[in-house]
Amino acid sequence: MSESIVFPIPPRQARPKRLIDQAFSFESFFNPQTGEYLRSGILDASGHDTGIDPFMASFPHLLDVGVMGHCEHGLSGQCGLAGNRCYQSGEQINEPNMALSDFSEIVNQCRGKVFQFALGGRGDPDQHEHFAEILGRCRDNGIIPNLTTSGFRMTTQQANLIGQHCGAVAVSWYRRDYTEQAVAKLLQANARVNIHFVLSPESIDEAIDLLANERVPAGINRIVFLLFKPIGQGQASDLLSFDQRTRYFFSLMDTPYGLQKSGFDSCSAPGVLNCTQQVDPACFDSCEAGRYSAYIAPDMHMVPCSFDQAHTWQVSLRSHTILQAWNSPEFSRFRQFFQSACPQCTQRLLCLGGCPIIPEITLCDNPRRAIIR
Repeated sequence: MSESIVFPIPPRQARPKRLIDQAFSFESFFNPQTGEYLRSGILDASGHDTGIDPFMASFPHLLDVGVMGHCEHGLSGQCGLAGNRCYQSGEQINEPNMALSDFSEIVNQCRGKVFQFALGGRGDPDQHEHFAEILGRCRDNGIIPNLTTSGFRMTTQQANLIGQHCGAVAVSWYRRDYTEQAVAKLLQANARVNIHFVLSPESIDEAIDLLANERVPAGINRIVFLLFKPIGQGQASDLLSFDQRTRYFFSLMDTPYGLQKSGFDSCSAPGVLNCTQQVDPACFDSCEAGRYSAYIAPDMHMVPCSFDQAHTWQVSLRSHTILQAWNSPEFSRFRQFFQSACPQCTQRLLCLGGCPIIPEITLCDNPRRAIIR
């Protein structure tokens, strides 16, 4: 899962947590009440902010932890009925969920270093056999858990656990009865509910309608738009084209309603940069994979991003710590894309070339675009 762009920044309502990164000379802040996350620029020797964004952190600030090795939603055929094409092949793969002992080890290594966990994997985290314990371990160690779910087979008890422990929950927009039922249960449990909406040629008109005609369902905090990725069961024919329709959709972020009710995965940063006039670049980030976030699979392999389904940059946490994986040659090779892409582009520091794993999803037609590997 990629980290989400959500704007504008909400007002502070609680004292934020603070981390000082000595290695890369910057500070970061996270408000556990609102989800507000801020970073300073690189600090000079006198502690003054230079305004230059730090390229990376010395330890991930967010970890996408794939606690689910299989998916009841997919294996039951519900993904196909909903028209979903799972990038983790949840309709075909049936592997064990992450062991609670493994999850506890991840938490132990992250205590005091990581602000948030995004719980995910090949299925719905609320269906994990140790779901309550997973949420409790996070909270007991000062880590805010968030998760994405299809809502399939969600119980009132699970919804209440999410409302009690999670910073936010995203419900995938499958347009099914169980989607609406899950949203209702979560709102009743006082959870902060977002909708995850996948952008494709088939869905772009619906996405435009939701924002242009102000149709985001009542009670929903944000509708977070995710770019479709042709990985797993996904097909290249479902890629979003960077045409006038797509440009118009992104331009809706310049409207008051679009700013208030929408968010994006960081894969969409080039589209936001190229199609909006009113969105402050300080409100969003380019791809954070391998720079501020990483993914840990149920089998305890760590990669910069969950979309690395080919395991090109994976490091085993059976033989390495999270810090060692973060500083590994594999992760360093991944970061080289960001350091070399689009050297002539005036916006490269805001975009960093887009996606290192699937460059074709990058919404940019700038003639200065140049991917150098």
